[in-house]
Amino acid sequence: MKETEDSTTRVEIVLDVICAASYLAYVRLARAIERVRADGGKVEVTFRPFQLAPNASFDGEPLLEVLTRMFGTHVVAETEQAAADALHDGVTLDYGRAVAADTFEAHRLIASAAAQGLGEAMVERLFRAHFTDGLNIANPTTLAQLADEVGIGANDVPADRLRRDLARVRARGIRSVPQISFDGGPALAGTQPEQTYARALRRADAMR
Repeated sequence: MKETEDSTTRVEIVLDVICAASYLAYVRLARAIERVRADGGKVEVTFRPFQLAPNASFDGEPLLEVLTRMFGTHVVAETEQAAADALHDGVTLDYGRAVAADTFEAHRLIASAAAQGLGEAMVERLFRAHFTDGLNIANPTTLAQLADEVGIGANDVPADRLRRDLARVRARGIRSVPQISFDGGPALAGTQPEQTYARALRRADAMR
């Protein structure tokens, strides 16, 4: 990649950390970005919040029970297939352990982490906490422990700021995640192959 004053590729990803599609997309995107950075390229990632279940409990419920109640018993087979497919990306989706919970405070933690240059690490840890470790990522104690693991000094982004960020995303007409854009270009919706993200990074760099 070119070494100029404007050599940074800016990537925006709209996601929710209880969204399996967002998790897989982020893992693939992160791998593509890692290769760019290994070659000396510069990539800046901005996270935008989205809540798939804005009325979810902060206390947490077994995820499979919630999904079955919402969509029917066929969802169990679908989650089993999704978990099997995710293994190809090295991702463990343990729906049997996962806890359905509100993600407002998790998004606030991501914003705080991003302000400290640790947004990418915090997002990965939250995904893993939810889908692999079976942790309630709405629980304040759990979030404090995860923040400590990543090295976040304080979760100090005001709640009102996050509410405004969520409202801005909704105002853009976004109704599903993930949505990933490169240098402000059209968003790639849903989970794309890693090669697609790699091509988008190269194209964004070439057009600069």
